[in-house]
Amino acid sequence: MSTELPVFYNCMKCPAYCCSYARIEITDEDLARLAGHHGISVRAAKKRFTATYVEDGESEMVLRHQKDEIYGSVCRFLDTETRACTVHPARPEICRDHPGKPTCAYYAFLMSERDYQEDPDQIVRAYNAPGDWVPLD
Repeated sequence: MSTELPVFYNCMKCPAYCCSYARIEITDEDLARLAGHHGISVRAAKKRFTATYVEDGESEMVLRHQKDEIYGSVCRFLDTETRACTVHPARPEICRDHPGKPTCAYYAFLMSERDYQEDPDQIVRAYNAPGDWVPLD
């Protein structure tokens, strides 16, 4: 008997919202996997792909970002045209585990908005991008 729960989201229908998270933490094992995928040393991969995030004296290694028209910035490994991960076989563990539940809140929001707008390709942002016109007081 399978203990896996059914999944109620489809990443192939999403514009990669999770790739826009500001802090995509990676471990030393993730870094080694990315280095091997690119055929470079771990030291080179760390310099090229990561940044250090520090808060309250605690630090973590996170993936660098690139500019993105939809979310402002996204993981450097997201293909911004296809919205697919360019290192999928070597992606970090946090990406492999996401969302960690049978549902994804953004996907539910996205599908609801697509249904409401009657537009199966609608992309929903959860914020106003710099340069967007918004009415201000």
